[in-house]
Amino acid sequence: MESSFFDFDPALTKAADNALAKCKPAFDAIDSVTEHNQQKVLRSFIRHRVSETQLWGSTGYGYGDNGRETADAIVADCFGAQDALIRYSFTCGTHALGIALFAMLRPGDTMLCITGRPYDTICPVIGMDGANGQGSLADYGVTYKQVDLDENGHLDLAAVKKALTENSVKLVYLQRSRGYTLRDSLSVAAIGEAVSVVKENSDAIVMVDNCYGEFVEKTEPTAVGADLIVGSLIKNPGGGIAKCGGYMAGRKDLIELCSYRMTTPSLGREVGATLGSTREILMGFFHAPHVVGEALKTAVFASALFEGFGFETTPKSDDARHDIIQAIRLGNSENLIAFCQGLQKGSPIDSYVTPEPWDMPGYPCQVIMAAGAFTSGSSIELSADAPLREPFAVWMQGGLNFHSGKIGILLAAQEMLRRGLLPDFPKND
Repeated sequence: MESSFFDFDPALTKAADNALAKCKPAFDAIDSVTEHNQQKVLRSFIRHRVSETQLWGSTGYGYGDNGRETADAIVADCFGAQDALIRYSFTCGTHALGIALFAMLRPGDTMLCITGRPYDTICPVIGMDGANGQGSLADYGVTYKQVDLDENGHLDLAAVKKALTENSVKLVYLQRSRGYTLRDSLSVAAIGEAVSVVKENSDAIVMVDNCYGEFVEKTEPTAVGADLIVGSLIKNPGGGIAKCGGYMAGRKDLIELCSYRMTTPSLGREVGATLGSTREILMGFFHAPHVVGEALKTAVFASALFEGFGFETTPKSDDARHDIIQAIRLGNSENLIAFCQGLQKGSPIDSYVTPEPWDMPGYPCQVIMAAGAFTSGSSIELSADAPLREPFAVWMQGGLNFHSGKIGILLAAQEMLRRGLLPDFPKND
């Protein structure tokens, strides 16, 4: 590894070279997926005859915004869906997921989550943990039920079938990514198996929280029968260019319902000025396959490097990947804090800031987050979250380009080394 600008310990540089050599087969596989998805996106832009005039946006009511409608069509096309909505007015992934849930569920309906406890920020939307009186699904009379993953962290399809036969379920919910757990993320194939079980045993809608998973594989969950997928534009599909927003894609009738919840019944998708956001949405979506590939390479390198230090990683560096998240089990709060503070030093924005644990809204414990991003909170840019609780793991993701992402990972390791937190690592004196 060549480095004229960062004073890395020589032994750390050697460890990086060894990790890179270990990564080559995984990098080749990532490049193959990136090539496929980039061709798919380019073909869609050409097919839908995107023009410069469509990038300008609209004001006021936004009636007849051809650029907005073309962006919807491109997302639907690339994600193998009948229809789609992609908007800056979705404030975040949780907001987009909430809109979709409220669009499809009515008082008396039952929602069944089959991937165990959902991500922390969606729990209050459902009304879990006593989050009542705030307009949650529970406040509106929606019943929530859950099927936990099996002892190996996989979908328990026998338990899913039982839950479907014992209950009248309106919607089945899957979270593709691992959230703050060490379970495997779901492959599109695994989601397809679950969809088959649901459809064979019920008429339930299948909805997938697709956050962190877009463009990681060659197909999306809609290709295996999911009725609706939802995600955030400051994650994978925004390509590091979109400043905010989210999307949903799937069955046309469900997208129509979502559009009524997004604005108001009868108006739906026909209103909503884009205010010049269309250029960033389309440009970000165009770049997304490549940026996702760079984030995946950053994750694989981090896994290989910290495996060499003796830490448990998931996925391992040679595992198949289904989202961009890399978890590293660091063992204690001191290691978590050192890792995040070191990673921050490799950020293009706010590198001089020292992150500290804090009581973050929506989370039940203190969290330390490293994030120096061009877009606040963007997790397609290199970032890391570490709740200060068992299993004392850091969940990192992103990296707009691998070369800078690699530097960030090495600075995290260098900070741990400087504090004597890599005791078995041979420091060069």
